[in-house]
Amino acid sequence: MRHLFKRGYLIFWAALILNVLFSQILWAAAPEEERPSTEWGIFSVQIENDGLSQDLDGYYTHGSRFTYLSNREPSRWLISSARLLPCFTLEGKLRTSYALGQSIFTPEDIKRSELIVDDRPYAGWLYGAIGLISEYRDDSGVFKNRRDSLELNIGIVGPAAYGEQIQTFGHKIRGATEPEGWDNQLDDEPGFMLHYDRQWQGRYNLALNGLGLDLSPHVGAALGNVMTYVAAGATIRFGDHLKDDFGVPLIRPSQPGSVYFAKTSRLNWYLFVGAEGRAILQNIFLDGNTFTDSHSVNKKDLVCDIQAGLVLTWGDYRLSFTNVFRGKEFDGQPNSTQYGSISLSLRL
Repeated sequence: MRHLFKRGYLIFWAALILNVLFSQILWAAAPEEERPSTEWGIFSVQIENDGLSQDLDGYYTHGSRFTYLSNREPSRWLISSARLLPCFTLEGKLRTSYALGQSIFTPEDIKRSELIVDDRPYAGWLYGAIGLISEYRDDSGVFKNRRDSLELNIGIVGPAAYGEQIQTFGHKIRGATEPEGWDNQLDDEPGFMLHYDRQWQGRYNLALNGLGLDLSPHVGAALGNVMTYVAAGATIRFGDHLKDDFGVPLIRPSQPGSVYFAKTSRLNWYLFVGAEGRAILQNIFLDGNTFTDSHSVNKKDLVCDIQAGLVLTWGDYRLSFTNVFRGKEFDGQPNSTQYGSISLSLRL
């Protein structure tokens, strides 16, 4: 069965790669005056780890995501799919995103090899993603700038996600305690999540050497056997050139942001702080496997995140540092989750 999952996963990624190549061929064949830009797009690497902000190891312990945001015209089938969502705005600048990601979850005590019934299960989540982003800008009003994002994640939860191998390898390199309980992880299960979120941007100029302040409220939802929830929150930013992006993205579930950023001629920066609340209907990493019996705990229906960080942009590069505090996610959880996030993006 695991071989069938892996084969399906390879087919999914082959389809994504062919879609990227086909869009590049169409762009190259188009007359030069019809091409949207000579730039290919933006490549982004995100690394999230609890070791970046604290000494404790557990809960959401690691996440990594590699994203390519294409500057080419999105495929017609992707635009047609977005039209099925009435609230999605297709009148802005449209871009396609492709991503490969992995998230790892463990109980707090990774030195114990037996099943810890009152702590969260071991779980890995390996996925590919394709998304459509629309950024609509209208500076005539405070909250007329908005960003819509629709993304489909398809992957696998369980041993085939290689969470055990990645965490063990990382701990060996750092000389940290190796996890002993991965024999109790969730079983292999194909997973999907369909994400949608919308952000608004209200920007205010300050009489402080061109610095500005903005407030970006957002709403979002996810549907799937991996996670199903609705969310709402807001982010406040202070710095310069705030119009160049909609904030830095974090690995879901978390507050939205944009992989896209504008090229700068000098070093720009901004500070940010934000919060998001989620009402959660399904979380496979706490509820356990959907189709088979597995370890599970009683999840909390409401979870809140608070994040704060710094963003630096210079030329074709953007670097961000974020610290995230996540509220308790299940009954009996002794500590909240805290982790750090580093993101590096490059305009190609």
